[in-house]
Order: sequence, then structure tokens, then C-alpha cells
Amino acid sequence: MSLLSNKHSYYHAHIYFDRETLNFAKQLRRSISKEFDLEIGELHQKNVGPHTRWSFSVTFDSERFTVLLAWLDNFRGDLSILIHALTGDDVNDHTKYTYWIGTPVPLDLSRLP
Repeated sequence: MSLLSNKHSYYHAHIYFDRETLNFAKQLRRSISKEFDLEIGELHQKNVGPHTRWSFSVTFDSERFTVLLAWLDNFRGDLSILIHALTGDDVNDHTKYTYWIGTPVPLDLSRLP
């Protein structure tokens, strides 16, 4: 993970998984829930929004940015994670204000409003 800039108030982390990594993703989701008091989205076993892989999201603020991203980088295994700002501009949030932990996953931006 490269040095990231924390310049927004709120963020989403989208943790991507597939059929082979589903059990690991479930355990990671439980671990996040135990470790942090954060809003954790459903474990989607389908593509949702612009996300072209199964995923679940974690919503967090700028105060938890550094700690959460370091924790995710440590415990994610081989899963890819998209971090993006929540500014209200979905296109910029998913293109301009993004960071990746692991291998980037293509997004389908045509699914954004």
C-alpha cells in the first residue's frame, strides 16, 4: 500500500471477494466488526452498483482513515480493496478520489447515476 492522502471527511472501503474467497471474506467482515465500531454493509454475493465483483463495504471517517487502512492492509489476505471518498459526486468518488489496496478491480461506471 502506498502512502495515501486523507483529505475527505468520509470514505467507503469495498472489499472484493469471489466464490473461492467467500469464507475468508465472511471472517474478515466479522473481524472488522469486532475490531471497529463502524457501519459494515451486507455481504453481496452479486455485483452491486459499479462493482464488478462480489463485495461488502465499510463506512468510516477521516479520523479512522490511517488505522483502518493499515489494519485492512495487514489482514486482507489476497483480497483487493477499493477505498473511495464519499463527497456526493459518485463519478469522482469512484474515479478521482480512490485508493487501492491490492490489485485494482475494474469498475462499471455506466452503473453510476
